[in-house]
Amino acid sequence: MRHWWLGGFALLLGLLLGAPARASQDEQAAKLVREVSQEMLTTLEKRRAEVDRDPSLIFGLVDQIVVPHFDFEKITQQAVGKHWRDATPEQRQGLTNGFREVLIRTYAKALLNYSGQDIRYLPVKPGQRENTVTVPTEVRERGGPPVPIDYRMYDKNGKWLVYDLVVDNVSLIANYRDSFNTEIRRDGIDALIRHLGQMNKKGEV
Repeated sequence: MRHWWLGGFALLLGLLLGAPARASQDEQAAKLVREVSQEMLTTLEKRRAEVDRDPSLIFGLVDQIVVPHFDFEKITQQAVGKHWRDATPEQRQGLTNGFREVLIRTYAKALLNYSGQDIRYLPVKPGQRENTVTVPTEVRERGGPPVPIDYRMYDKNGKWLVYDLVVDNVSLIANYRDSFNTEIRRDGIDALIRHLGQMNKKGEV
């Protein structure tokens, strides 16, 4: 009986001590989203005149400030789905590089349209899996309803990384998964790699 009581007390103590640590870790993810977003928007505003003259500069800013906080390999793996395990290392790299550029281009083009909209950062939510969280935000347009943008993140060796974006309740990964799977089933993995390259060459998203 005594051993049970001691075990129960140890478990309770662990929960009491572990809960603040988990909450603290979750808040680190939310803090990262706030800081990176604000750094990106502040930099964009400071260099707005340059970017207006040469919009291609936005890609370098996104690559420097935002890209390090996204796990593009994990994003690509989830978008490709079951076909990922059939891809060679070279194909996986080609898929990741191509999709990475598509996503950077999409994000950068959205930033070019930013004109001072308010961004509201909401309380972080626990993810469906261990070491994952969702950081919800809202972008408020004047005269329009807020657009929810959720950052799904996971802890990779002590570093929080984004593995999916959900914009207005539509997952970035889910948005591409069906078309990727259809193309791979029809024409193969190399065809999708070529298609991604063509999209980037044409500036499509």
